[in-house]
Amino acid sequence: MNAYKSDFLNVLAARGFIHQVSEPEALDALARSSMLTAYIGFDCTAPSLHVGSLLPIMMLYWLQQTGHRPITLMGGGTTRVGDPSGKDESRKLLTDAAIGENLKSIRKVFARFLRFGAGGNDAVMANNADWLNALNYIDFLRDVGRHFSINRMLAFDSVKLRLERAQELSFLEFNYMILQAYDFVELHKRYGCVLQMGGSDQWGNIVSGIDLGRRLRNAQLFALTSPLITTSSGAKMGKTAAGAVWLNADQVSPYDYWQYWRNTEDADVGRFLKLFTTLPLAEIERLAALKDAEINEAKKILATEATALVHGREAADEAAATARTTFEEGGLGANLPTIEVDDLHTHIRLLDAAVRAGFVASNGEARRLIRGGGLKVNDETVYDERRLLTPDDLTPERVIKLSLGRKRHVLLKPV
Repeated sequence: MNAYKSDFLNVLAARGFIHQVSEPEALDALARSSMLTAYIGFDCTAPSLHVGSLLPIMMLYWLQQTGHRPITLMGGGTTRVGDPSGKDESRKLLTDAAIGENLKSIRKVFARFLRFGAGGNDAVMANNADWLNALNYIDFLRDVGRHFSINRMLAFDSVKLRLERAQELSFLEFNYMILQAYDFVELHKRYGCVLQMGGSDQWGNIVSGIDLGRRLRNAQLFALTSPLITTSSGAKMGKTAAGAVWLNADQVSPYDYWQYWRNTEDADVGRFLKLFTTLPLAEIERLAALKDAEINEAKKILATEATALVHGREAADEAAATARTTFEEGGLGANLPTIEVDDLHTHIRLLDAAVRAGFVASNGEARRLIRGGGLKVNDETVYDERRLLTPDDLTPERVIKLSLGRKRHVLLKPV
């Protein structure tokens, strides 16, 4: 189905969010005639969500913008089990205290994208620990578990891929899809939720929830999944050589976040503007059509708009200004990432400084980087892996500028 009549599905389709929809005609009609309540679940496995979570967050954003009610379901309960989807091995089990701290830290990101409250289509934040942690195991097996076929569960990608690779799948993880299906039914009971959205790897789990809702509540529920987003070169979204691109500013600074988007591959600019900004489609088409050196202007707009959504307009504009000062004017941007280093009062090995700056993970990698001419000190390429940084290297601003290639810079500052 290509032409949707509801604003909600039209927007998602036009911007590239839709991979699969169950019963699209019925969902489209419902979205036109009434206010939908839909949810996406987020497990609390780390203190911050990362760029890979942006796509589902944007789906909830457009759901609310088109007049419907989003639920952000925090996985306080399911995080205790761990989602096996897309994983070759079991997740590390977290304590309840760690899950609670992660949940508190994650919550603040959603306030940037959604309007929470108690009326109309205000967003709701729910926590599945509220019902999962209190379940009686025997009752749950009898009332819910009997509706699940082991044969069918073994055919799900999240299970099949693990078994095909001879990777262990624990009984704990095997139960995850049942718990997720139960979440859908519980949210229907509590909030009238009729739609679950998620990544394409969640299709089997969501469909199980639809089936369970029909069996337990005679409810008509729906599924909508988004495509797996990779870059044009095939890389997974949200990963860099330095690790995950986190959404919380205390884990990845607004400047580094801006730089991540600025480094988007040319072929991805139009697609990412549609998915990760709120710019009008006509403006996106104009930007995506830019060629050669002009595409860099589109990348800067992508970086600034994407950063504004997560960190606020002021932080985004500051990051853009810092990049302009650093790259185009040859200066020291005021908001470049800064690391305080005790040893700069005497000396520090350049190898150690590169590791502390997060450019590399080890001294061995730093040596290879220096030998290849990939590291600069105060904009001068260094080839001597034995190089020491001393107070003599401090600029008039009392910092040392360390650069990885042309795009990553860190200021070292003596304490």
